[in-house]
Amino acid sequence: MSDRSPAVVELKTARLLLRRPTAADVDAIFAVHRDPETCIHNPSDGLARLEEAEALYQRWDDQWRQYGYGYWVVRHHGSAQQLGFCGIKPMELHGAPVLNLFYRFATSAWGRGFAGEAAGAVATWASSHLPDLPLIARVRPANVASQRVALRAGLSRAQHLDTEGYDGFDWIYMALNPGGGSAQAAGG
Repeated sequence: MSDRSPAVVELKTARLLLRRPTAADVDAIFAVHRDPETCIHNPSDGLARLEEAEALYQRWDDQWRQYGYGYWVVRHHGSAQQLGFCGIKPMELHGAPVLNLFYRFATSAWGRGFAGEAAGAVATWASSHLPDLPLIARVRPANVASQRVALRAGLSRAQHLDTEGYDGFDWIYMALNPGGGSAQAAGG
């Protein structure tokens, strides 16, 4: 675990609780990622077998162990039902280290502002705890809902960073942290 990124297990918003995933969340990981609608813009993220969800959970857990942060399970306060997942992972963009903001929610949770609320909490956490790493979101041009989530989380369009992604061309959205990461730091 990195000294600069303490393991935060829970984040809270007005309506939501975000917590580190456990093995008990594998079924929810599978349910969200096997739904073709949730992965329509990112088909490479779709899962067909429970074993794939177990492997995905293991990658998420490994990241938590290595870095002290990762993807959180999102649910209502006082509810055990998972609405979806939101978090960050380290990656490179144009050869520079960045944090990629991820959010994927069950279709039953769409249209109620949960993704934007969760993404805003994660972006705030990243800005406070990892200010030297630029926070980005990779969004398909046709995914208008995801673009709105990135904007609600405080990210802005960084067209000069757009690039080819796993499932097609990515529009890049970026948070400009006052203490560190900027568009210039990520190859702009």
